[in-house]
Amino acid sequence: MLNRILPYTFLLAMFAQAATAAVTMAPTVIKSGDVEVPLSVAIPSGPGPFPPVLFIHAKRGIDENETRHITELAEQGFLVVMPDWQAGRMIERWPSEHDPATESDVEAALDYLLKHPKACKMPAGVVGQSRGPYYAIRLAAKRGPDIAAIASYYGHMQNPNAPEPDQLFRVAPEIMQIKTPMLLMIGEQDFELRRMSNGRAFYSLWERGVPVELQGYPLARRAFDFRPDQSPEEKVATRHARLRAKEWLQRWMKLDSNGACR
Repeated sequence: MLNRILPYTFLLAMFAQAATAAVTMAPTVIKSGDVEVPLSVAIPSGPGPFPPVLFIHAKRGIDENETRHITELAEQGFLVVMPDWQAGRMIERWPSEHDPATESDVEAALDYLLKHPKACKMPAGVVGQSRGPYYAIRLAAKRGPDIAAIASYYGHMQNPNAPEPDQLFRVAPEIMQIKTPMLLMIGEQDFELRRMSNGRAFYSLWERGVPVELQGYPLARRAFDFRPDQSPEEKVATRHARLRAKEWLQRWMKLDSNGACR
């Protein structure tokens, strides 16, 4: 337990001091049933209100890369809430299986975001990485009117606990239910299975008339946007992906030309 608490205590101290001229980091903790869920909140400068975005991290956990990502989103004008869906339940980094109980923790973070005093009263955008987009599609299937758009970085399009035939040949059933506009971004050198599931999700959504785009990045590998050994091409892909996600959220959250709530 101490191994989970002490790093987060350190992060709280770090976040409390981490602010730029444009963004304030405001960590907090919310309750999800009997579980305390740590949240990182990135707030743009100014009086607000700001368009709300829920950021759902990957199974690798939270470190400076996720903090940098939500800071960049806040610099683009979004109020961002990132729940640590692992810390509250003492889940170590890199869990293979999906714990359905953590979905309620992510949903509690969405509720917190929608009620935030500096958030516009509107459906939220969602940005997720790897395991994060699976939470996003589950949430969109359950809370569709509260989700305006999803931007997925190399996301799981199938339940990680599903049997092998489902992993190989099917997408998650929620893909056949949601109506939420979805941007799928993935490197062309990512894992074959992940590329296949993203491709199937694209076709499934498009055939039902759901707004969807699949953005592939040539020469980009797994986790291209934060790899410590980023190639020159992956650095360009990262900049492009950040802009694509911003434009997707602005379009489907129906923001004005300045990225503000109408």
